[in-house]
Amino acid sequence: MANPIAAAVGTRLERYREIATVLSRHGLSFIIGATGLERFEPASRLSMPGTSNPENLRLALEQLGPTFVKLGQLLSTRSDILPPDYLAELAKLQDRAPAVPGDVIRRLVTTELGDDPDKVFASFTMKPLASASIGQAHAATLHDGTRVVVKVQRPDIATNIAIDLEILHTLAVRASRQWKLAADYNIVGITDEFSRTLREELDYTHEGRNAEAFAKNFAGDDTIHIPKVYWDTSTTRVLTLERLSGIKVDDLAALDAAGIDRPAFIMHAVHAVAQMVFVDGLFHADPHPGNLFVEPNGRIGLIDFGMVGTIDEALRGQLADLFVALNRTDPDRMAAALTALSSKKSSIDQESLRVDLSAFIDLYKGRGLGEIDMAALIAKLFTVLRRNRLQLQPEIVMLLRMLLMIEGMGVLLDPTFNLGDALRPFATKLALSRFSPAAIAKRLAAAGIEAAELGIELPDKMRKLFDAIDRDGVEVHLRTAELDPLVARVERVGNRVVAGVIAAAFIRGIGQLAAADSKKFGSWSGPLMGIGLGASGALSVYIALTSRGKRDKR
Repeated sequence: MANPIAAAVGTRLERYREIATVLSRHGLSFIIGATGLERFEPASRLSMPGTSNPENLRLALEQLGPTFVKLGQLLSTRSDILPPDYLAELAKLQDRAPAVPGDVIRRLVTTELGDDPDKVFASFTMKPLASASIGQAHAATLHDGTRVVVKVQRPDIATNIAIDLEILHTLAVRASRQWKLAADYNIVGITDEFSRTLREELDYTHEGRNAEAFAKNFAGDDTIHIPKVYWDTSTTRVLTLERLSGIKVDDLAALDAAGIDRPAFIMHAVHAVAQMVFVDGLFHADPHPGNLFVEPNGRIGLIDFGMVGTIDEALRGQLADLFVALNRTDPDRMAAALTALSSKKSSIDQESLRVDLSAFIDLYKGRGLGEIDMAALIAKLFTVLRRNRLQLQPEIVMLLRMLLMIEGMGVLLDPTFNLGDALRPFATKLALSRFSPAAIAKRLAAAGIEAAELGIELPDKMRKLFDAIDRDGVEVHLRTAELDPLVARVERVGNRVVAGVIAAAFIRGIGQLAAADSKKFGSWSGPLMGIGLGASGALSVYIALTSRGKRDKR
């Protein structure tokens, strides 16, 4: 009987060899060296003459299959990491695959739904409507006459992708250890995020839940149509959705023949996007023309919810800070906002970033949003980020990619369309929301909690400091890792009230130590123990000390 563990190990080793061979064949030896694949590299190297490195990379990813094609598609959106020539080449990657034979699809549907597709559905067309790397879509009809689309996952695709994802993680870790640039750009983090999203895509119930969330958010909105999910005929590998029909959004001749008001349609789309981003915090991350239909009544038909982005309240606040900085043309504030939006915050040269942002702001100073080419603006911003090795959070990258898609679609439908002008009211409302009384009160409450926690923790830290001094004399041994979170909190809170609390807590900590060893501190212990601890007392101490300092200076 075959050993399944040995078979799995053998499969992985074969895949390592295949990856090394394909990279070598396309002249990508620098990737082989950076990822530690030399021992799997073939003895004889065959390179592709007359092709550039970006083209070689695209060809290699295509040859390595679905996981690597999707990785390339992800990287084609990372303008903050890759230069334009690589982005342009990787954007050519297509998620296509030969159709799975009908008998295989029949067996898979039977396994998942418990009966032959001809019995589960009133009709089921074996010839797929579309075929992609993970699955393919089939037209079908429910027994009540409802027209549906049934997405069926390819056999063994989940197992093959799982092996590839394990290998990619290992290669990313090796590259980060051997190649500083890989570590600077957090290649491990990018790979792990990619793995998470791809595993979600393999679970069709995840897409179904996303579709239902969008349907709930747009309930009662007659300008957008989200397909219904039919859970009785859905599993992790089979998904049944209401079939939408209409004109593809990029078929201009058909739109005009149907009398569709193209400028009105794109404004409906912008309002839908604004609701997703600024209200719901859940947005469709892949609104390309294949996922959008114009229904006969002009309604937007939106499909494919496998890739979505989320924006929580904290992220929305950070975006508001960025809008405020752009509006005020303040490079310092903008640098702080971009750093907050980044997933990598260490080793950033703030002065270099500020200088680059000053030059960036000068390009658009004095111009309204309606006068700015948003695609060019985002491209130049990504150039600044890449030069300063500032890596945005994945959700922000997806958001910017989605906005670029919407602008491209808008200009196609209406050459006078300007995304900046269309989004201005929503961006302004978001920025102003940061300064509403409710928002300010919420931030003050959060700062108060931080201050209280800080006041509680600091005496203990000071006690440890004096214990160390007592034990080892003037040689002090501190583990800075224990103090780093405390310092970060001080920086976040950063106001005079908290400074007063810190001062009071510091004095009380010394007073407690003095009381514990009065011989060491003499007559100081009594007065020190009399200091109050409340926030008002702390503020009084701080104001008194500040006022006395000012009088002394005078």
